[in-house]
Amino acid sequence: MLNPFSVSLPAATKRRFSATFHITRQISFSVQLILGAVASLALLLSIFSRNVTPQATTNPLMSFGVSVGVAGILVLCFRLYLSFRYRRLDKQLQSPNRELHPTKESVAQLLGTGAIVSLVGLLLAFSASEITIAVVAAKAVSLPPGVAVYTATNFIRPLDIFVVLANVNLIGAHLVGSITSLGLLNWLEQP
Repeated sequence: MLNPFSVSLPAATKRRFSATFHITRQISFSVQLILGAVASLALLLSIFSRNVTPQATTNPLMSFGVSVGVAGILVLCFRLYLSFRYRRLDKQLQSPNRELHPTKESVAQLLGTGAIVSLVGLLLAFSASEITIAVVAAKAVSLPPGVAVYTATNFIRPLDIFVVLANVNLIGAHLVGSITSLGLLNWLEQP
């Protein structure tokens, strides 16, 4: 049986895929870059503000959530690097010289790698978000209503909200990357 990935795409399908790939790649890269920048700024603000504040009572789970969020940003940086490879692939698909066109197998392999990277990043971002939201929720529940004096460990700081904001933006960035890669891979594999 002939492997469907070992053959090149027909010319008409290649043009339609190339046009779809071109638009989708640009939109996906822009959205991921914006969401990643917001997440990075929020995490950097949180990390540097935690080091400046004289409060020595930080929750170790919140620090772990920040660390997992940083790992999610690093995975997003690798995903953005893959988007540059998508750009090179896009130029090859748009080339009038058919010898430069990539095979269906190489396109599927690159899209599959992008999907796996985005899904790993989505898992990291979701885990970081769950950890930080659990810490913030535990702090909120432990606050007695109407009491004016709070202990430092139970006080919800604005920096905690920045960590949650960063992780939610990371989820969005990785979700866009996953949808883009899986959607294009699905479109490519249809007969």
